[in-house]
Amino acid sequence: MATITRVLVPSDFSECSGRALDYAKTVADRFGASLDLLNVVPNPYVAAASEVNVPLPQEFLDELEGEARQQLEAALSPAERSRFHAQVSVQIGDPLLAIVEYAKANAIDLIVMGTHGRTGLAHVVLGSVAERVVRTAPCPVLTVR
Repeated sequence: MATITRVLVPSDFSECSGRALDYAKTVADRFGASLDLLNVVPNPYVAAASEVNVPLPQEFLDELEGEARQQLEAALSPAERSRFHAQVSVQIGDPLLAIVEYAKANAIDLIVMGTHGRTGLAHVVLGSVAERVVRTAPCPVLTVR
């Protein structure tokens, strides 16, 4: 049987992410694992009128990061944070790259993440971060719909 000591839960604060966290808590309880909660603020560039991408002001990014950190910390009760030795991280960048790199850098044994289950044109246009994480992650990935 595989040993699971660290479980990563990437969250975009959607309903799917909430369900993934519930599954992750069950797994963490079963294996005595810790939980890492991660939010990735998407690429911080916006298209200017000149069609040149410019970075968002640092104050705006700091505000987004602070709000995301508060939401992640509120996702677990104080008792759960203690029981699961929870780590909270907010990063700015490409969600796919950030999730995979976090898993590699932190010896994550399992990623539990939500998927919106888009199909058809929505899937083609929006893609699926979860699908790409499944293909590139250094560890098993459990997707929750």
